[in-house]
Amino acid sequence: MAKITDGDRQLYQKKIQPYQLTAKAILKEEEAALLEIKTNPDGAAIQRLALVDKMLNLASNYIIQSGMSQSVLKVRNEDALNEGRKYLYRGVTYLEEIVSNYVDASFFEYEERLAAIVSMDQERRYFLIRKMGLAVQLLENAYGADAKWKWSFVELEGRYAAVAKNILDLKKAAANTDPRAADYESTMYHLALIKKLFVQAADRYREKYEMSSNQIEDFKQAVLFLSGLIRVLTVMGDRNEIEAVKKKRDTWAAKLDADEKKQAEMAAKRK
Repeated sequence: MAKITDGDRQLYQKKIQPYQLTAKAILKEEEAALLEIKTNPDGAAIQRLALVDKMLNLASNYIIQSGMSQSVLKVRNEDALNEGRKYLYRGVTYLEEIVSNYVDASFFEYEERLAAIVSMDQERRYFLIRKMGLAVQLLENAYGADAKWKWSFVELEGRYAAVAKNILDLKKAAANTDPRAADYESTMYHLALIKKLFVQAADRYREKYEMSSNQIEDFKQAVLFLSGLIRVLTVMGDRNEIEAVKKKRDTWAAKLDADEKKQAEMAAKRK
């Protein structure tokens, strides 16, 4: 790796200065919004929606700063990426506080939460979820194929998948699968995205369990995402795919049960 000169550092600092100022401004806006939420809880959901967007912008800001480091200094800025990851998580958390983090739950269990954001139409909900997904992908790409980060994004991807589903009004979605419905296109794209994300989350948790953690909780999450996927497919009305996913879930659940018993027996022997 070539030596980084003082001139390179000065150039990098000059390039990122506007982004640093923007980051400070966003954090001040976040502080003001949180104060408003505290004093006016009735408008909390709408305020948090705005905060989700701000946190995604902030995460992207830090990803750009790391990209500039790659360009100017020929090395990624891990401090910037870690900041980006922190604010991306914060954005997901704000959305969870609005729509819940349920993976496999009946719509009835979180339907009331969506009443607080009824003014947000389906197209804007889909746009926000796509924006969040882009931020997740850009961050993963920015960290690269470094092995130490391989499993760190499994939880983030899973949490993103859950809010992608929970921000969608499934009652309206069922009606909007009619091609004559005004929100047909954005609803179908949204449902297809959720389906993709839930399949990915299930497979990634299973892969993490098998190849890295050996933690039963990871395998349980994999099975849970398959159960949640069945709910989504029910809205989409694909019976053949529902049956296929049920078979996959049941197979995984059987192995989960066997592995859990095996681990419990091994733990008992060690005592």
